[in-house]
Amino acid sequence: MEELDAVLAGRGWAVQERYDSAPEPAQPVRLRRNACYIVLALLFNDQNEVLMMQEAKAECHGMWYLPAGRMEPNETIVEAMRREVKEETGLECDPLTLLAVEERGPAWIRFVFLAEPTGGSLKTLQEADAESLQARWWDRESPTLPLRAPDILPLLDLAARYRTRPSHPPTLPAEMPCTQICQRLLAAFTNSTGDLWVLMSTAGALHLPVMACSTTPTEMRRGLRASAARLLCECVLLGPVTVTAQGVLGLQHLGKEAGKADGVCFNVLLTVGHSDQSTQDTPPELRDQSFQWWRLMTRVWLKLRARSMQ
Repeated sequence: MEELDAVLAGRGWAVQERYDSAPEPAQPVRLRRNACYIVLALLFNDQNEVLMMQEAKAECHGMWYLPAGRMEPNETIVEAMRREVKEETGLECDPLTLLAVEERGPAWIRFVFLAEPTGGSLKTLQEADAESLQARWWDRESPTLPLRAPDILPLLDLAARYRTRPSHPPTLPAEMPCTQICQRLLAAFTNSTGDLWVLMSTAGALHLPVMACSTTPTEMRRGLRASAARLLCECVLLGPVTVTAQGVLGLQHLGKEAGKADGVCFNVLLTVGHSDQSTQDTPPELRDQSFQWWRLMTRVWLKLRARSMQ
């Protein structure tokens, strides 16, 4: 199946306007109106020092942080990352991989990159502007920098682990348009003997289920992965079942038509199991006949586990 092959390879796949689950009415995502995307980059030099920038904003003036900022309309995610790094540090860079996707529901999503410097020069105090005061390389020990927020510390640890032992293959956003913030669900069930099934939608051609996320205030406050797990438990699977979000396999976004393609589609891996451990041989029954379980080879499961990021 081409779609599954694309998802496993970290590529994009066209999102149809018809969703297997969608709020009514489904409002197009408009960047900076009903959604906010943040990009953040971690760059290291040959001495394993990390690139830091000093804040110019009044509320955190003089504090230090990783180069980061909001995406602008008509940008791709990678273009936004490169722009923020250049504006705040003076360096040009190329992305190596997405390290993580952090979210607080569809209203706030942060794309965390590992990148490498390719040119430019560190911004100095003489070049201070509204974007930042200066930039420097930091070894995390000396000097002790006053940080704007401690939320970057786990990201520094994550980047250090990835550079030593990559937890997933290099993965970058696929440049494909999407009008909604949605999730392509790769919900997998395995039994004790290693047999593998994946949940498929039979609406039209057989495909992985796609869930559009609501932009209502209540749904905005819920996590994307929690919403996907809840949908499966409440609308698709006959219980008692467990659904666990394992990570993101990839994502797609283009953003070149502001207001028309500001959405993001996440390929999300979830594992499904029976709450009753004695009935693990076959996948849970389905309450909705527009879905079915599709049996696959075990090697596909090994690919899935190796690809997912946080």
